[in-house]
Amino acid sequence: MTKTNLITGFLGSGKTTSILHLLANKDPQEKWAVLVNEFGEVGIDGALLADSGALLKEIPGGCMCCVNGLPMQVGLNTLLRQGKPDRLLIEPTGLGHPKQILDMLTAPVYEPWIDLRATLCLLDPRQLLDEKALHNENFRDQLAAADIVVANKQDRATPQSQQALEAWWAEFGGERLQVSATQGAIDGALLDLPRRNLRALPSSAAHNHAHDEKKGLAALSLPAHQRWRRSLNSGQGHHACGWIFDEETVFDTIGLLEWARLAPVERVKGVMRIPEGLLRVNRQGQDLHIETQNVAPPDSRIELITASEADWNTLQSALLKLRLSQ
Repeated sequence: MTKTNLITGFLGSGKTTSILHLLANKDPQEKWAVLVNEFGEVGIDGALLADSGALLKEIPGGCMCCVNGLPMQVGLNTLLRQGKPDRLLIEPTGLGHPKQILDMLTAPVYEPWIDLRATLCLLDPRQLLDEKALHNENFRDQLAAADIVVANKQDRATPQSQQALEAWWAEFGGERLQVSATQGAIDGALLDLPRRNLRALPSSAAHNHAHDEKKGLAALSLPAHQRWRRSLNSGQGHHACGWIFDEETVFDTIGLLEWARLAPVERVKGVMRIPEGLLRVNRQGQDLHIETQNVAPPDSRIELITASEADWNTLQSALLKLRLSQ
């Protein structure tokens, strides 16, 4: 049986960073796998995890938590039967509802395959000060489903956010475990803790996505001879626009950072080719984190997510002007 954990958390809470930390500190004798799902269609998290050494399957477009769960079943079955990992980490989209996923993982058909351990939910406590997040059904239910709540981004905490966390925990914490973390650095021993939160979860009444079901995993790559493409997705009160560029396209570093910093959206995430090699961009609200490496990625991918309508054409025009090779 494969030890399995669900790693949830709202947009920008630090799920992928935490998974990278766990993979970097795992027992080198163990084979780990990651099943990752994103709200958008271009597979940013997969690009971030590509060099982690884990077996990896991606599901684009928010499909994992849809009621029929077919894309998840295909990815899950492939990893379990072909990869035979010692541990499987499942990262749903930050806008995903956990009930359908947990229902599937505990279904009788997976009993011989899956040893389901604690579900971790990453939380940026500042989100507890955001009325829009507090009223988001998936935000509430991700926290409700967690066995362990990880209060992440402690380096960005404020007295107000800590007070909000204490008040929330006093009301909703129950018998569960709360831990603190900075930059997703959590103890791998948490993954072996048993499930302790067996309360019944409600289904999501508003669960829907407006993505193209026909794209499937083909959405994660460019057709031959196509230099770039754009993909759109919407649902759960949010809109996403992502772009993939081929391996020959290189972007101006300073211009790209300014574009990412000033884009009128809540979320920016990308892995891009620049003259210096690779640029990772991760922005949640006004928090912008960047990282560079002197090894170029196989292509460039960047995605924006917002809760309001955005002028994607204007943003795209500005992005295209930043290409050094056209």
